Amino acid sequence: MVRQIIKIFLLLICSNCSAQQYIGNNGRVSFFSEAPMEDISAVNKRVSAVFDATSNDLVFQLRISDFVFPKSLMQEHFNENYLESDIYPSAIFIGRLVNIRNSKATVQGDLTIHGKTNKIKVDGVMKQDEQRVNIEAEFMVKLEDYDIKIPRVVMYKIAESVDIEVNIELEVIK
Repeated sequence: MVRQIIKIFLLLICSNCSAQQYIGNNGRVSFFSEAPMEDISAVNKRVSAVFDATSNDLVFQLRISDFVFPKSLMQEHFNENYLESDIYPSAIFIGRLVNIRNSKATVQGDLTIHGKTNKIKVDGVMKQDEQRVNIEAEFMVKLEDYDIKIPRVVMYKIAESVDIEVNIELEVIK
């Protein structure tokens, strides 16, 4: 019995060793919100991602408080009033690559922001070799889909949806 368990365990380890898995910790996610009174933008350069080339599973994670704004007051309002980063500290995408052709890729899965999860489907560019995977994508997020409330006082300063841009390089896990 013990030998069978050891054989199964070794088989599982060996199958995982042959799987190509990639990881990145210095990805970039930026967003831009165009509104009549004032455009708002921010960048987060601490995005993590993992991609399993065997299963096509893909996971992204970032801390909301790592977004940097051109104005510190915007950053404070973003974290305290809109995204409530003390209550909802992370945004996470859990999904999979569903199509790739000539570096044009489509992923779909669950995006969780502000404690609210929605299914999304995003087209982008994915370049892969034995050592690296580069992922680039652009998509739009509606604030109401994630229960992000905009006070009436600043309604004309903030758009109802924001453009998201993702760029990350992952390296093979050895």
